[in-house]
Amino acid sequence: MHPACDKFERMVPQRSKVIWLGIALILTACSSDPGSTTESSTGANDAQSSAQAACDAGTTIASGKRLRISSTVAPITSIVANIAGDHADITGLVPEGTNSHTFEPAPSVAAILSKTDVLFVNGLLLEEPTKDLAAKNLSSNATLCELGTASLPVADYIYDFSFPIEGGKPNPHLWTNPPLARQYAEIVRDVLVRIDPAHAGAYRSNATVFIARINELDTAMVTATATVPANQRKLLTYHDAYAYFAQTYGWTVIGAIQPSNFDEPTAKEIANLITQVRKTGVPAIFGSEVFPSPVLRQIGAETNVEYVDVLRDDDLPGKPGDQSHSFLGLMQFDYVTIVDSLGGDAEALKTIDISDVSLDTAIYPQ
Repeated sequence: MHPACDKFERMVPQRSKVIWLGIALILTACSSDPGSTTESSTGANDAQSSAQAACDAGTTIASGKRLRISSTVAPITSIVANIAGDHADITGLVPEGTNSHTFEPAPSVAAILSKTDVLFVNGLLLEEPTKDLAAKNLSSNATLCELGTASLPVADYIYDFSFPIEGGKPNPHLWTNPPLARQYAEIVRDVLVRIDPAHAGAYRSNATVFIARINELDTAMVTATATVPANQRKLLTYHDAYAYFAQTYGWTVIGAIQPSNFDEPTAKEIANLITQVRKTGVPAIFGSEVFPSPVLRQIGAETNVEYVDVLRDDDLPGKPGDQSHSFLGLMQFDYVTIVDSLGGDAEALKTIDISDVSLDTAIYPQ
């Protein structure tokens, strides 16, 4: 049995992008194994250990030099910016609203990378083109830190609807799970303290406040989840971005719909999807604000199920400068939307502090 299913059946929440393969039909996650979450090998944790070693590598910058940071997807850029504050120049490399799974950096990014002291990426095979460009352009003194790969043992990788194990790429969306996002923040803090010891106190202080806000989000998610009827804690989404979140809080991801190259499914496939939605009894299905899905809209209309098309996994709400344009704002927006749509009370989530810890100097490409 899929390890996540075992956790769902016991309903004990733990505390602690995409290879496009055509339509991922709506399958019930615990009725059959959608793919093992483990890769059995002697060195099962080699990837995590190697990634942590890479985060620990690189040279301390010269005294008086301003730290130059690059990052990939906007949630990671926001996490880094909260901890670095105004002591670094931060450039996000992946424009918001871009499919980060298929993103190819422009040749001009090479110039940015050549001046970068530390590059933060997610890892888990999400940003291989960017990593390839970095390998050719980062200085030998720079640090390349894969936050997700350093946070999660290979044995805990999730392979599922959009990320089948035969495709070779695990689900990389760790940041939508607050406890894993907390690990990202801790790693960022430690890397910045090591590389730029002149501002170590500020990095530690910022991280303490930021991690406290992630913990507040975590607690609020537990509270909000408890208000959603157990038989309605089911997620059918356009983009399969909530697997690790679901595993932690006792939700079930019943499926994800991702057409190959954004083509629409056939009439027969749509009919099959409609049948599956009726069988699951979900009160709402969720689309992406970035990638609208006429298929999900049609399914919602024909099954009399609410279609909510505003979720986002790496596109921050609002505009740069808005309080909501942050990692915490993104998580609050998504989870308030999910809880409210599935019959719960999201009040605990609505009252958390989503403000940035310090001056946000990050550049979010649009």
